[in-house]
Amino acid sequence: MKNCININLKRDELVIKIQEDATYDNILESFKKKLPELKKLYKDDKTPIRVTGKLLKNKEIDELQELIKEEIDVQIEFDSPKSLGLASIKKTFDQDIALSETKFHRGSLRSGQKMEIEGSIVIIGDVNSGAEIMASDNIVVLGSLRGLAHAGAKGNKQAIIAAGVFDSVQVRIANIVKEINRDEELLHRNSYIFVDNDKIIIENT
Repeated sequence: MKNCININLKRDELVIKIQEDATYDNILESFKKKLPELKKLYKDDKTPIRVTGKLLKNKEIDELQELIKEEIDVQIEFDSPKSLGLASIKKTFDQDIALSETKFHRGSLRSGQKMEIEGSIVIIGDVNSGAEIMASDNIVVLGSLRGLAHAGAKGNKQAIIAAGVFDSVQVRIANIVKEINRDEELLHRNSYIFVDNDKIIIENT
């Protein structure tokens, strides 16, 4: 099994580049073989590690991060480009979207219903007033969002909320809450909701 990672020590960080055509099994084996070398490089140094190159899934990133942390206690960042992978959803501004496993729910959520999801969720229907949807990553509602949506529920401020029609009184991303006064704000159509400078921004696409 060939090595599929290249390691470069720069002035303020150590960069690990993963080859684009590598399989995850190959990546895992390469990391296991290279970690002893990395550990020798570090000793008492706390230079952060940045992993770049091939796109990785959330669970793959978590596994590699844990593998490195077992050997080296240092800050690790992954440069994987972030996208929901849904061709029908377009961004109209330069805002990264966290890559995660996406689940699909066909049908609307009625008042009193609550759904909690690990990863991202696409609702093919409406989220009615009195219903609640919570996800650790992104929330996309193809119909109307009138209930409570809480994206990035485990603290992910890069999470987004998108809705065909946004008409809720409150929205949450990570630990940030925005209250909406329906009397003061117009109905939002094709809405894209994200965090910028610790404030929730609502844009209409």
